[in-house]
Amino acid sequence: MKPSGTIAQSIVKIEDQFDSPKFSDIDILKYLRIEAKTEDYLNTIKSISKSNDKTISSWLNINEKTLRNYKQTNSQIKDNIKEHIIYLLRLMTFGNRVFGSNEEFDRWLNMPNFIFNNEKPTSFINTITGIRFVIDRLTAMEYGDNV
Repeated sequence: MKPSGTIAQSIVKIEDQFDSPKFSDIDILKYLRIEAKTEDYLNTIKSISKSNDKTISSWLNINEKTLRNYKQTNSQIKDNIKEHIIYLLRLMTFGNRVFGSNEEFDRWLNMPNFIFNNEKPTSFINTITGIRFVIDRLTAMEYGDNV
């Protein structure tokens, strides 16, 4: 189920920003340098992934209270957390495009997979390297690899 009204429009706009095949490290650096509305990004991650604050905070290696503080407008967010948020958004939007729906992508993320040593892909997304690895596997799937 998609959110309605302005929230849905906001989510679509954010998804469009991060779902470009040419999204690169320089784009990520650009988003880190501008005053992005990180609280909107966090809400988008929550909406796309249907995950609760506890799960999202574990992905970001922070506690739930810190996550709630980051969701407030004008909160100071460390660059490494901003980067992690941007990578998570990239993963979520790309995965949804590859699988065609939030539900199918979420199912794949939460199932043990042989390419991930029979672990769930979500067990890798608490680091940037792990997210990049999962994105690489999604790219392989997009081109016909059996992952």
